[in-house]
Amino acid sequence: MVPVLVALLFLCLCAEAVDRSNFKTCDQSSFCKRQRELKPGQSPYRALLDTLELSDSRITLQLINDINKVRLLLELYRLQGNMTRVKINELKPLRPRYEVPDVLIADPPAEPMAVVSRDENGVVLSLGPDEQRLIVSAQPFRLDIVEGPQVLLSLNSRGLLSFEHLRVRKDTISHKITSTVSSMWDSIKNKYVLPPYMVCVSQDGQEVSEEEDKPGMWEETFKTHSDSKPNGPTSISLDFSFPGVEHVYGIPEHADTLKLKNTDGGDPYRLYNLDVFQYELHNPMALYGAVPVLVSHNSQRTMGIFWLNAAETWVDISSNTAGETGSSDAPQTDVRWVSESGIIDVFIMLGPRPNDVFAQYASLTGTQAFPPLTALGYHQCRWNYNNQEDVKAVDQGFDEHDIPYDFIWLDIEHADGKRYFTWDPQNFPQPKEMLQGLMDKKRKMVTIVDPHIRVDSGYKIHNELRSKNLYAKNKDGADFEGWCWPGNSGYPDFTNPEMREWWASRFSYNQYEGSMENLYTWNDMNEPSVFNGPEVTMHKDALHGSWEHRDLHNIYGLYVQKATAEGLIQRSGGVERPFVLTRAFFAGSQRYGAVWTGDNAAEWGHLKISIPMCLSLGLVGISFCGADIGGFFKHPGPELLVRWYQAGAYQPFFRGHAHMDTPRREPWLFGPDNTALIREAIRQRYALLPYWYQQFYNAHRTGQPVMRALWVEYPEDQTTFAIEDEYLIGKDLLVHPVTDEGAKGVTAYLPGKGEIWYDVHTFQKHKGAQNLYIPVTMSSIPVFQRGGSIISRKGRVRRSSTCMENDPYTLYVALSPEGTAEGELYIDDFHTFNYHKEKQFICRRLHFSDNALTSSNLAPDSKFTTAAWIEKVFILGAPRPASVSLTTADGKESAVEFEFDSAASVLILRKPGVNAGADWTVLLQ
Repeated sequence: MVPVLVALLFLCLCAEAVDRSNFKTCDQSSFCKRQRELKPGQSPYRALLDTLELSDSRITLQLINDINKVRLLLELYRLQGNMTRVKINELKPLRPRYEVPDVLIADPPAEPMAVVSRDENGVVLSLGPDEQRLIVSAQPFRLDIVEGPQVLLSLNSRGLLSFEHLRVRKDTISHKITSTVSSMWDSIKNKYVLPPYMVCVSQDGQEVSEEEDKPGMWEETFKTHSDSKPNGPTSISLDFSFPGVEHVYGIPEHADTLKLKNTDGGDPYRLYNLDVFQYELHNPMALYGAVPVLVSHNSQRTMGIFWLNAAETWVDISSNTAGETGSSDAPQTDVRWVSESGIIDVFIMLGPRPNDVFAQYASLTGTQAFPPLTALGYHQCRWNYNNQEDVKAVDQGFDEHDIPYDFIWLDIEHADGKRYFTWDPQNFPQPKEMLQGLMDKKRKMVTIVDPHIRVDSGYKIHNELRSKNLYAKNKDGADFEGWCWPGNSGYPDFTNPEMREWWASRFSYNQYEGSMENLYTWNDMNEPSVFNGPEVTMHKDALHGSWEHRDLHNIYGLYVQKATAEGLIQRSGGVERPFVLTRAFFAGSQRYGAVWTGDNAAEWGHLKISIPMCLSLGLVGISFCGADIGGFFKHPGPELLVRWYQAGAYQPFFRGHAHMDTPRREPWLFGPDNTALIREAIRQRYALLPYWYQQFYNAHRTGQPVMRALWVEYPEDQTTFAIEDEYLIGKDLLVHPVTDEGAKGVTAYLPGKGEIWYDVHTFQKHKGAQNLYIPVTMSSIPVFQRGGSIISRKGRVRRSSTCMENDPYTLYVALSPEGTAEGELYIDDFHTFNYHKEKQFICRRLHFSDNALTSSNLAPDSKFTTAAWIEKVFILGAPRPASVSLTTADGKESAVEFEFDSAASVLILRKPGVNAGADWTVLLQ
């Protein structure tokens, strides 16, 4: 009966999914409504300059609210790498306020600040040897970061700083007063109408004024759900102004444009991890993940704001274009952050270039996890493959149709009654036999392990969680229970390190029965999803130790993925790199694996929106992103499915997935012509795996995104600032997928004045800084290689990436107008941490100039050998040589066979035969 009830509840949720009334607007979120009612230009906060204290690492200063007399503590830090940290908390809070742990990879190193000047109106602080200054204005309180005469960024310039202090509920004050005084107080209350603010005394003896209670401060109801709010109002707000800026990006996840829109007259962008079925496009509603990072950009400078807060957050954006308002020719963007609880802890990343901002953010929260090579191949998924025979048939189907793939996935039906870490005994009676069959073909499997645990006394996982007291609690202290796929479920408290350690241990081979080293993990529903909860999630007054769920909601999913990834690492003794896909995420989730864009639909609009959604994630550190190929809901027609495979083949995470109610859609089920088109798209992905792997190594090492908006590499070209239908992979490949039904052509913008781009399919050369119309057919995937680059590929595509590890490389040398090119080739064992622990890797510099192509060692202290060799070299834009010779490290010289395509100006060198890890030079004479 339980599965039937859950199915009915799921159908109800699906039916209402596109009804926004299931999810709050700002007006329905009491703290957002209160904060939005504040008017700009009326800040009550004043800096008490006589409280300023300067130490080696920070400056502290008290702020006072001149209306309610509550004092705040301002902390200012100058951080290494051109960053500034601003923290604001209550000076003496009634109880501690939540500060987000486990997101920063370390305590950010601070550098000394100095007072340059001060008077009764403010203080000027030095932010280093350059002309950067931090100006603290006293009344009203305001911060300005300036560089010379230019204001880079202002805080509280609109006066929207607001800090709802912790307080005793008015109707409980009498319990703290003697009975006699209490009686007198009641008499006074009966005789007088209290003003909006009444004078009280705080715990430290400081006189404060209590504000008039407003609806939603102490309890709140949404639909049938009540939020008890035992701590009362605790929201915070701060505004930031970017003079000279019209374009801001980031704060994923939203199904919206790359450039963030003005929210004037509508709802702010919401950051609150939610399970949203069949989400709508082009609105600011919250989705599955939340990364509170915003990036501003103009042709002079790129900056970032990291708002470190894990509570429900709303972000208002108001941007005027130059000359638009009539009052000023200078554009400006104002951004206001509002969170339900916690403290203000904001990192200002001052760039000045896009790559600087990425490096600054990476220094705070870490870089993208370096995935095993196999994870960059194609993944075949469905809710659900029915049984072991079904898995075997699908696996054989790929071989029969000569389509490579690396992973096959099992959704929730594979488990015994949706009891995770188990297998259905009827449909998957021999999981190791199934996994061994895949391993024999050098393929792998992913099973889903969700963080809701079936409440069942016969289920070992549940019994251990309950006996160890590791479940999250409801407001009354009992184990929190809610409905999800298994029926009545408990929710482990992943904020508890003991819980995460226990969860990680469940992935050991002796605990997860039937698992093997080629089994990896998918964490879904980890927002967390609670079917019968408010907004399909956990109640905000649920408890994680001493903290309410409201304080930390957005970090729950990160903790689930973190614990899972650590489990996969531990099961191998710390040797193997994990692969974990998560739906919910937060700042720092990049350290633990991949994300996807959730429950999309088989519609052209969802194909289009996958590009800006992944680009937005890349801007905030999460490079391993993709969308369900073909759409999760509904049934794609052949054209849409083919176009989605073509687009997905050039996005970081490449997985086909579908809902159980959709017809089967394995790549060979749409007729031979479409099978051939899909096969070609997937084979293009596999041929390019060396370049993808190189880009993920770079992302892991430097924090630069793999999939990039054009403006990241061309920051001064304003034409690129709003482009979201094409993108770069690394800096050297430009991709413009076909995302319109019935398209006969696309117009791609090729950036870079004075640069050239080569069509990777025809080798035709095109000038940069132009809009290029490209006629397309159903086989077209417009991709261009930047002149001046060298890209590695593999020409021998086999049934999985593991089968290709030692296959030879082909180099594509695309010459610049000056006749030069540069690239790298990275090789390791493709699956362990030995590249880091033992320095077992190869990193080669590939350089072409003066008619010579050279491979030299970029990591002389590394130690690794490869059996792979260089099979071919394509030199695009080259003249015909008279001869070609190869010189190896030992000085031996030999002739190289070549052919020349005069029509395309392409020189093809055949079988140089040199080892991919060796020093060598090819000379064109």
